[in-house]
Amino acid sequence: MKNITILGAGVMGHGAAQLFAQAGKNVRIRARRETSLEKARELITNSLKIMVEKAMLNDQEMEQALARITYTTDLHEAIQNADFILESIPEVLETKLETYEIIESVVSEDTIISSNTSTFPLKELTQNAKHPERFIITHFFNPPQLVPIVEIVKDDNTNEDTINATYDILKEIGKSPVVLKKEITGFIVNRVQVAMLREAFHLMEEGVATAEDIDTAMKGSMGFKWAFCGPMESQDLAGLQTTEAMVGNIMQDLSNTREVPSFLKEMVDNDQLGIRTNEGFYNYDDNGENAIHTRDDHFLDLLKLLQQQ
Repeated sequence: MKNITILGAGVMGHGAAQLFAQAGKNVRIRARRETSLEKARELITNSLKIMVEKAMLNDQEMEQALARITYTTDLHEAIQNADFILESIPEVLETKLETYEIIESVVSEDTIISSNTSTFPLKELTQNAKHPERFIITHFFNPPQLVPIVEIVKDDNTNEDTINATYDILKEIGKSPVVLKKEITGFIVNRVQVAMLREAFHLMEEGVATAEDIDTAMKGSMGFKWAFCGPMESQDLAGLQTTEAMVGNIMQDLSNTREVPSFLKEMVDNDQLGIRTNEGFYNYDDNGENAIHTRDDHFLDLLKLLQQQ
């Protein structure tokens, strides 16, 4: 597959476009507004420049990647002759269904149509599809040009060729794809993340620790270990008899609430939305630009180290 279309030029769209272009693919990125495309071009260029500074690319490779990306506001132009389409538009089901209808009226039956959704099951996305067997979910994580994992989600209609081709192209662009054996709300990562957040919120509500305390503890423990040794392997290395005892002693005392904590609702109601409003669990004065830059700089260092393994 050489011709890739990215629908949506936001955080996920422009990051995925960069990935495919770096891997030698011809990429078309489509957005409804020229301003969105201009911003995407700027972000991709800046991201590649930082990779050059860190000796992860050279100048020629950066220029070649940039030359492989074309930008358009025309949906029909974007999807012409596409081998693989990644839809990363807003999470509005009606908009997605309308977009898929247009796509299927233009592309060949061999074109794979993937969605970056983390909200809708594949059954809903393909409810009007002529060829549901070539639809699949490829759930990237922010920032997609740096975070290795992509969750691949199929359903009973997805054929093996679609699954295998999607897995292969994600490997080709340097990702670490995981194919879920069956579809479930939240997939893998967000389910585990929400379970951890539930307990972290509980610790805050009980006055056990502050948000900063929890971040410090997690970065210095699981965050330190899990980049190279996931939770299951970690338990093997610790000894499963130790795991059994720890789980038995602690699990009965964990939070089992199914409600969003009241303090989080209050923060949202008070417009404390994190970097969007410069106030959340922490305070910002630049819409989080410095925090994002610092995060991505550290992520690049970690990615560079992982690529050396």
